[in-house]
Amino acid sequence: MLRYRFTSEDFHRMAEAGILPEDARVELVEGEIVTMSPVGKRHMAAVKRLMDLLFPLQQARKALLQVQDPLRLSPESEPQPDLTLLSYRENFYRDKVPEAEDALLVIEVADTSLDYDLTVKLPLYAKAGIPEVWVVDLVRDRVHVFRKPQGEGYGEAQALEEGELSVLGLKVPVKEVLP
Repeated sequence: MLRYRFTSEDFHRMAEAGILPEDARVELVEGEIVTMSPVGKRHMAAVKRLMDLLFPLQQARKALLQVQDPLRLSPESEPQPDLTLLSYRENFYRDKVPEAEDALLVIEVADTSLDYDLTVKLPLYAKAGIPEVWVVDLVRDRVHVFRKPQGEGYGEAQALEEGELSVLGLKVPVKEVLP
């Protein structure tokens, strides 16, 4: 099968030209345009809950919350994580798509996408040097936490069903993350 590989610039030009509808649920992964999984009610609730739990970091201007928007990891990969905690910028990234070095934490919420998030997206995040990734597993009611990126993996990985998560000094109970 012949595949055509796209860059982030190609991807954005297609969207600007109307080739990709504005509301299309697609992301660029290793040069390929990939359809994202549909979002269910529990997934939506989890993302909203995470926004609420992490919002104090934005209020304190320690970070910016980005919800289901692009994060440029490389010229060929621009996924749209469910939530990204970005370094704070006064202009709210008005002039550029946030890049890997801007990300403090990436969160993926998985009800039907767990395997894809762990086997496709997680290695991309590690390779790009994202310091911490949480994958919220709605099927098994746990949060997979990955830290210390090394190559295409993470040096530290754990699955939590209870306890606390911590980011930028904010403590987040695992049970509150799960809707």
